[in-house]
Amino acid sequence: MTPPPDERLRVMPWWLVLVGLLLAVALGWWVLDWLLGEADRATQPDTRATLRVDAIRTGLTVVAGTGGGLALLLAARRQWISERAQRHQEAVAAQDQTHRERVQAHAEAVADAAQRHQERQARAADHDAAERRLTELYTRAVELLGSDNAAVRLGGLHALERLGQDNPGQRPTIVAVLCAYLRMPPADDPRETEVRRTAQRVLTRHLRADGDHFWPGVSLDLTGARLAGFDAAGCTLVDADLTGAVCTGVTRLTGATVRGRLSLGATFEELRLDEVTGDAEIVLDGARSLRTSVDRADLGGTLSCRGATFGRATFRGTTFRETATFDTARFTDSATFREADFRAGLSMEHAVFDGYAGFRQARFADLALFRFTEFGGDAFFEQARFENKGSFGRARFHGRARFGGATFARRPGVDQARASTAHSHAWPDGWRASPVDDDWLLLTET
Repeated sequence: MTPPPDERLRVMPWWLVLVGLLLAVALGWWVLDWLLGEADRATQPDTRATLRVDAIRTGLTVVAGTGGGLALLLAARRQWISERAQRHQEAVAAQDQTHRERVQAHAEAVADAAQRHQERQARAADHDAAERRLTELYTRAVELLGSDNAAVRLGGLHALERLGQDNPGQRPTIVAVLCAYLRMPPADDPRETEVRRTAQRVLTRHLRADGDHFWPGVSLDLTGARLAGFDAAGCTLVDADLTGAVCTGVTRLTGATVRGRLSLGATFEELRLDEVTGDAEIVLDGARSLRTSVDRADLGGTLSCRGATFGRATFRGTTFRETATFDTARFTDSATFREADFRAGLSMEHAVFDGYAGFRQARFADLALFRFTEFGGDAFFEQARFENKGSFGRARFHGRARFGGATFARRPGVDQARASTAHSHAWPDGWRASPVDDDWLLLTET
């Protein structure tokens, strides 16, 4: 609280005290004169003498009393001046204390700011030093990776791996460098295959969530890469892209967990997606695979295989939780979907099965489209369950067609579907096969 400002202290002049004394004497003199005049009026001499004595005494008393009053006033003024001086000293002391506290607080604030500045400078210096060291290590590792010597390139791969293991912030960049190396044309060196396999192993080793070596949140861009025996079994793949890649040997994604988008529009010698799980959108549009295995997988996202070409393909016991599309796909060897569970729609329009097509005990919970589908070999749908509409309009059965035990919740569509007269068939209830010519039977609904 700020003390009120003190008024200017005025010094009492000496003449004011003299005037007070003169007034006291004058008052005493006037009282004495008046009392003596009253005493002289007495007729008796004794009485007059007594009254004159009393008058003198009274006059002196008045003078003494007036002087005493003046003395009391002066004493009161001294007391007031003393108290005012005390208050002034206290106010000055409080202001001094407040000023000292402000000075102390300012000094502490300046010291604290200086300390924080020094700490920031120290941290910045440490950060700059660490960044320079990382840059030097990274540059050196990349230079090793670009060497003409295969052994030196292997050293560069391991140097990058160590750098990523010790510095999580550098992992996306290091993965991008390794993917870029695999996208480059192979060097003309017989040992290049081992270098590229090592790069693949470095990538997949850190995509398995089984310990401190796991690098979460990184994605693979292997578009157009040449991969040999790529093994990502048990890995966690987020937005992996192999579009246009050429994969020799066995490409294993067995037991992998997939998220985001998994683009596999590549050329495979053999592709294994057994027991794959996750909600990723899997795209095999335009893929080429001599052997494909997707057994017992649990696919939580959509599957698109438009225009893909498969050799021998198996989807035994696989669960398709979202729409599966095989439009214009071609199966050049046998294709097995035994006990597959299509919980959403299935579309195989214009698909071609050159060999056996097996859908025994498959479940179609939603719309199943086999319109314009060419079954070049045997097509077995025995004990299959169509819980929604199944459409085989304009389909062609060149081999045996078996629908024994198949059930349809809704009337199936077989408009203009045909079957070869060269084989015996087992049609579901409600279908009738009528000869068109010597080669074909026309399927209609009864």
